[in-house]
Amino acid sequence: MNTRSYAVMEAKKPLVPFEFNRRDLGAHDVALDIAYAGICHSDIHQAREEWGPAIFPMVPGHEIAGTVTSVGSSVTKFKVGDKIGVGVFVDSCRTCENCKQGLQQYCLEGMTGTYNQLERDGKTVAMGGYSNYFVINEDYAVHIPANLPLEGVAPLLCAGITLYSPIKHWNVGPGKKVAVMGLGGLGHMGVKFAVAMGAEVTVLSHSPHKKDDALAMGAHHFVATNDDSVFAAHSKTFDVILNTVSAELDINKYVSLLKLDGTLVVIGLPGKPYAVHVGSLLDGRRSIAGSMIGGIPQLQEMLNFCGEKSIVSDVEVIKADYINEAYERTVASDVKYRFVIDASTI
Repeated sequence: MNTRSYAVMEAKKPLVPFEFNRRDLGAHDVALDIAYAGICHSDIHQAREEWGPAIFPMVPGHEIAGTVTSVGSSVTKFKVGDKIGVGVFVDSCRTCENCKQGLQQYCLEGMTGTYNQLERDGKTVAMGGYSNYFVINEDYAVHIPANLPLEGVAPLLCAGITLYSPIKHWNVGPGKKVAVMGLGGLGHMGVKFAVAMGAEVTVLSHSPHKKDDALAMGAHHFVATNDDSVFAAHSKTFDVILNTVSAELDINKYVSLLKLDGTLVVIGLPGKPYAVHVGSLLDGRRSIAGSMIGGIPQLQEMLNFCGEKSIVSDVEVIKADYINEAYERTVASDVKYRFVIDASTI
């Protein structure tokens, strides 16, 4: 199927209109018209080849929300007209122990990314969601609850699950004190989920002007971290800290905020390794851990939860010809809190 898109033709160049052919519909495939595609900061890193060699032309986008237009002969999970979501990966080996547990994001052979990667045949380049049409195996797509607006759902397919997964894994809920580092595209979802789970939530941000937004989202407290005195004042306070910040920082100051057996979960990807003072871990049996998106079962669980609680991402919807400006604004943290492309404008 001829597909319209926006693509990067070579590293660090602007995105431009681009047409290519999606694969034919297989027996287990679902075709969808894309309604909205979120812009993730990782799209920018890959389009600018900041994470190593990339494949060009590249059609970015792994926060995809749309409507099913046709299904393969053996499809049982979807029907025409269903709201459907596609996230960060479109396939995995399916046979390793992690895949069998529904943890496809940790596939031992490596998951197949939604773009900038070869599909499992080793030949076809995966093209992402900055496009009008998509084809995916039914096992790697999820149902979107009917009551949720698709533009607000799109970022849930990456930003949302990236926070929901660690929140569930570290049992965030009533009686837990949770801090969210950063109130951006990731952080604002961490606040919404942790509050909905019943935790006492504090936002840690170097931007004092974000206090009103944080409290409006349900956060109970806001701490401006540009004042170093707050680290002593809040020492040994939190059970879990969710670090959504990609900037380089002194991680030890944040570790000091953990209670006994507390965990700081790294979600944002910094440009350089953290310099960790082991003593900060020994003092309180503290842990630093990491978490990456979620598997297909948990992705569906998250969307169901969002449907029940009416949770969506705060978005600014843009036309496709604004993508390059949106990239610059994303890098400058000038968005509340996620750009979403209206795919009808592609």
